Amino acid sequence: MTTQLYPLVGPTDPTAALASRSILRVQKARLKNQQLTCDFTEQRSDEAPLRTFTLTAQELVHPDLLTCLAQLVPHLCLLCEQLRETPDFWPDDNTGLLPDHLTPFTVTGLVLGGGGSGVTLIGQRQLAGGKVLNLTSPYVALDQELEPYTYAGLLETAVQAAVAEIEAALRGKCTDYRQLDLFEPAAGFTAIDEPFIPLVVRA
Repeated sequence: MTTQLYPLVGPTDPTAALASRSILRVQKARLKNQQLTCDFTEQRSDEAPLRTFTLTAQELVHPDLLTCLAQLVPHLCLLCEQLRETPDFWPDDNTGLLPDHLTPFTVTGLVLGGGGSGVTLIGQRQLAGGKVLNLTSPYVALDQELEPYTYAGLLETAVQAAVAEIEAALRGKCTDYRQLDLFEPAAGFTAIDEPFIPLVVRA
């Protein structure tokens, strides 16, 4: 199902005809319980003043955003020196699925610095005892000429994909769901479907 995205995040004149989208710049994004909290700026045009927002969405994020964040997991592991690169270290090129050695790790957010020219990854590692180790990567410049990180180019591509999904989430892309009313019967069941069983009173 295609989600209709809105041209503006913040309030605007509902009678105004908007031919183009506003300009969003994500500064910081993080997920908790699959809900997005994001610090960002918005401009209605190149000449318009910046508007600064911190937004926490009540809807669950779309699976596309979770997929993009998962592609950042290998970089989190290398930058935080949690794992060493091996021949089977990276996700499958065709499916994008994480190999087993990466499944204890998750990327829960990112911080963009230098006007988007660098990034810090935020994530977690699930430990064997059930506890969680919080991880924060060093700041990485996305300019490959300035950054000694070998995979800065791959990281930049993955960050751009994640930011695009974050911007889509800010414009309304989320998981579609409908909460049942408290007294609404489950689908496929009505009282008329129940067989009539006569009540027999025995002396």
